[in-house]
Amino acid sequence: MPDTETKATEVTFEDIRGAAERIRPIAQRTPVMTSHSFNAESGAEAFFKCENLQKGGAFKIRGASNFLLSMPKDDLVRGVVAYSSGNHAQAVAIAAQTLGVPATLAMPEDAPRSKVDATRARGARIVTYNRFTEDRVAIGKRVAAETNATIVPPFDHPWTIAGAGTTGLELLEQVPDLDALVVPVGGGGLLSGSSIAAKHLRPEIRIFGVEPADGNDTYLSFAAGKRVEIPAPQTIADGLRSQMPGKLTFPILRRNVEQIVLVSEDEIRATVRFLLLRMKILVEPSGAVSAAALLFKKLPPSLRRVGVVLSGGNVDYEQLARF
Repeated sequence: MPDTETKATEVTFEDIRGAAERIRPIAQRTPVMTSHSFNAESGAEAFFKCENLQKGGAFKIRGASNFLLSMPKDDLVRGVVAYSSGNHAQAVAIAAQTLGVPATLAMPEDAPRSKVDATRARGARIVTYNRFTEDRVAIGKRVAAETNATIVPPFDHPWTIAGAGTTGLELLEQVPDLDALVVPVGGGGLLSGSSIAAKHLRPEIRIFGVEPADGNDTYLSFAAGKRVEIPAPQTIADGLRSQMPGKLTFPILRRNVEQIVLVSEDEIRATVRFLLLRMKILVEPSGAVSAAALLFKKLPPSLRRVGVVLSGGNVDYEQLARF
């Protein structure tokens, strides 16, 4: 199994700028949307970075494509392996198909069917596992060893973080004068990368992470001042079911992020409904937590111009019908 560890674990703004150029042939530059009705409800002017409209339906294509495009060609041709509840798996499958290399994805048995189907449609081989009784990292390592493929980490690698950070870079290029940036947080790749870009472009910006109350590993880690592991969460925000922040992402979050706020399952459902019925955009529960924090006034009332990252839009229609 090739070793993709890089000597430098710090991610810089120049790394993110380089990633933006590197991933241009694969990832899309997503639009920013606004909503008068959301602003009236939240009391702030929100600018939504619509990664739900990204290729593959989520921001994950940014980190996955930057990772694959950064790999040595001799390693790339042997293929890649990833473990994911869905969005990262789909992103790796898309990037691998685009580059013509084999991909194997370890996905939980209860992953949203739409994510599994979309991943399989990209030609990837899928290995399923039980997220509550099996170790997905161990499964990924085993598959990689069997095929001599490279593991593509979902968040805790400099290449993945830099790719994910292009989300924040684009948003600040599109709306430079933001007071704050609000981002969903699972393992922390999107939030850490975006925070690096945002703080470089606008040092005074205030940055907030949002996670479900039923998956509060980063919140607890902030309170403890160290990484805290929690049992496998059962939140509807399936993309935010990480059990512990990353070794690389957590120090970046502590440096750049002012606060981690929590939203309830009911608040997440209500926000998904609001975005669909009032803004006419489909956002998955994981992608909607950032908007929920603003809509339900979990953030400081002094915030006025707020960038809100909607990180993904992949949701099963059966689940959506229950919202």
